[in-house]
Amino acid sequence: MIVDDHGIVRDGLREVLQNAGGFEVVGQAGDGATAVKAARDLKPDVVVMDILMPVKNGIDACREITDALPDTRVLILTVVTEEGAVIESVAAGAAGVLLKYTGRDEFLGAVRDVAGGEYRIPGDVIRRVFSGVRAATRPADPPGLEKLTAREREILTLFAKGLSYAQIGEVRGSRPLTIRNAIYGIQSKLGTKTKQEMVVWAVRSGLLDDGSRE
Repeated sequence: MIVDDHGIVRDGLREVLQNAGGFEVVGQAGDGATAVKAARDLKPDVVVMDILMPVKNGIDACREITDALPDTRVLILTVVTEEGAVIESVAAGAAGVLLKYTGRDEFLGAVRDVAGGEYRIPGDVIRRVFSGVRAATRPADPPGLEKLTAREREILTLFAKGLSYAQIGEVRGSRPLTIRNAIYGIQSKLGTKTKQEMVVWAVRSGLLDDGSRE
């Protein structure tokens, strides 16, 4: 489902998705409130959503959709670059954040990744957003870190940097399925409810720092 308050943008995204093949655009909405209602009715696999919209903004709509439909993934596609908006999008349950000026292939790749259960927020964005919080609040020995093996710490670090299961598998010499299962195991050990929460935990714990703990 495509959600944007500009009809020409919705039409353009629909055309890109349909021409690429493998996608079905099941609905559109021009504001966040309509998007929430349509998502409840249509139960799409992925919602591509803008932030700045009338009636209800995309972040609030994202929160309502992900709360009501845990299997629906939200990809925020926006011109907004403020760090606060990225933080709020992640906290609202977005599985990815992408800027509107991104290229066609990157957009399609992000939709596929999000649909496949992956997480598409670039690691450099996460590190920049949380650098101040990490420096101010990270404990000397973050709770839960001792539960992870060295292998799990490495996999979590790569995942938090934005690498896909396949890319991590190449680094580790493992199959993507093995990496996916490892990520689920890490999430279970840490007790995090979502992969977004797990990535934020990794950042705050300093795993993305240069020379992070062994």
